[in-house]
Amino acid sequence: MPGDFPDPTIAKIGNTYWASATSAEWGPVFPLFKSDNLVDWELVTHVFPGQLPDWCDANFWAPEIFYEGGKTYIYYTARKKGGPLCVAVASADQPEGPYTDHGPLVGQRLGSIDGFPVRDEHGDLYLVWKEDGNSKSKPTPIWAQRINEKRMALVGKKVELFRNTEKWEGCLVEGSAIVRHDEYFYMFYAGNGCCGKCCNYATGVARAKSLLGPWEKCPQNPILDKNKTWKCPGHGTVAEYEGRWFLLHHAYYTDSHEFVGRQGILSEFTWNAEGWPEFEGKSPQAAPLPDLSVLNVTDDFASSQLAQTWQWPVGEQPEVGVSDGQLLLTANTTGLGAMVAQRTFAATYKAVTSLDFANLAPGTFAGIAAIGDHFNALSLLAGDNSLQLWHVKGGTQQCLTKVALSDCKQLWLRLEVWGGQRYRFCYSTDGTSWLAMPTESFAINGTYLPPWDRGIRIALLAQGPATSTVAFNHFSLRNKR
Repeated sequence: MPGDFPDPTIAKIGNTYWASATSAEWGPVFPLFKSDNLVDWELVTHVFPGQLPDWCDANFWAPEIFYEGGKTYIYYTARKKGGPLCVAVASADQPEGPYTDHGPLVGQRLGSIDGFPVRDEHGDLYLVWKEDGNSKSKPTPIWAQRINEKRMALVGKKVELFRNTEKWEGCLVEGSAIVRHDEYFYMFYAGNGCCGKCCNYATGVARAKSLLGPWEKCPQNPILDKNKTWKCPGHGTVAEYEGRWFLLHHAYYTDSHEFVGRQGILSEFTWNAEGWPEFEGKSPQAAPLPDLSVLNVTDDFASSQLAQTWQWPVGEQPEVGVSDGQLLLTANTTGLGAMVAQRTFAATYKAVTSLDFANLAPGTFAGIAAIGDHFNALSLLAGDNSLQLWHVKGGTQQCLTKVALSDCKQLWLRLEVWGGQRYRFCYSTDGTSWLAMPTESFAINGTYLPPWDRGIRIALLAQGPATSTVAFNHFSLRNKR
């Protein structure tokens, strides 16, 4: 599952595997992919394709797909408006939705995340989750509490299963995923720091004959750790395919790391003589794609609606239309403006767009940008007979350079990136001859762009009054080694 795909979940419904992952601060929230072989995946829809649930506004993390009684449930993490992180649930009659949200099940003062539903040895349904103590420099207990048979409310008392006690676990244990095998419940879980340049995430396993314990941690923990290709593997869900066992988890590809984000990795394991799961070499087995061109993106907006791969800042769905080979994006005066964005898949790539420059209304700017988040971006914007290169860091905006333009009907803009760190912007008035934006050095340093938990997106922007609409004619993203 290439690109930014953290905390993946997987479930088999009928003969089809369904997968989702953390959306964080990008909408639409919680993509839903399907596959019949765990390898070839198709994006079908999203759990919340448009409007967000009324009770929450951020941190859309760690969905878990649970199928039972002919219905599909998504247990997920989100932040309550003005409150803590909570585990909530939504349900649908079909795995592709539409989903009805039922609100939060638990939201402790320190935060509750990474919910996982499972039935115990007596057939009673439980929710297992992590108390987010590490956010306040406290331990991180893994709790379990019964769910009622409507599967939408907790009942009884919560029970602690275990917490971070081992050196390799560092400040936390999280990302529980439980499977029953022979006489044991096995909990795959992650420990230590998940994200960013200095991450040291790894995967452990514990087992118990009763869901409520006592739980025994594997003496060989961590059972899944970094190698030369993948770094910080963790937080996944188990799947069985034709008698073989796999963990779908995330990891950083060492060549692109935080600039692309945590990617979905499928690693196979076996059961050893002592009854513990065992990964060959204790490391992720996925090979990097030999040909990154299979992940190239081209959109000439020939469809009648926006392709599902486009994203936007969560809670800020733009007004957008697709017609006659154009993407029509209504402008916005807030922040960076209205935007639609694509995930990146490599640290070195080239992105190109073209737009109707002659029809830009006065006071309206449009262009292309590398986006970390609202406060960190690099953008090339056209408008008011000019082309402007903007540097946004920590919310502080600075115009690096400006070029005058006139008598131009259509304008092509290009962004080139090397290693996720160096950014160079060019423009063309004919789509063939390119001119580089004049800067003090060949490329701009964009090392600061990625947030702690997300990869970089490439966005199309429209800044200006809501009475203005920008017409984009093309977008492409070409990946390179």
